[in-house]
Amino acid sequence: MTQSSERLRRYLDDELGECQSDDVESRLAELDTLEAGLGEAQARAELDVLSALASETRYTVVRVLVAAAEELCVCELNAVVDVTESGLSHALSVLADAGLVTGRQDGRWKKYRATNRAVALVTVLEGAVNDE
Repeated sequence: MTQSSERLRRYLDDELGECQSDDVESRLAELDTLEAGLGEAQARAELDVLSALASETRYTVVRVLVAAAEELCVCELNAVVDVTESGLSHALSVLADAGLVTGRQDGRWKKYRATNRAVALVTVLEGAVNDE
């Protein structure tokens, strides 16, 4: 029996008062079903979104765009974050690939807006911090 199965057996012993091998096998099957239901592709896509937010620059850009609730020009965003133009361009590209911002060309200017996904994530994160 693997170490994790042994720990599960001890846990189920505590919870059930007495644990049988069938109890462990049944619980392992339930846990496998939960894991399979998550979907590998979905989990990978969610991790990509979280990775996109794992940079202070990218997270600041998203927070500013969510707070603005409108399009902002790259030059406006550049005034907010202390990075080079190419660093900002890369950050915006990562955020766009993750579905957190959308951009459009407006004549000579490139403008970005937060997506609904970005608004939802920032709202959840703000709520999580404020609940502490």
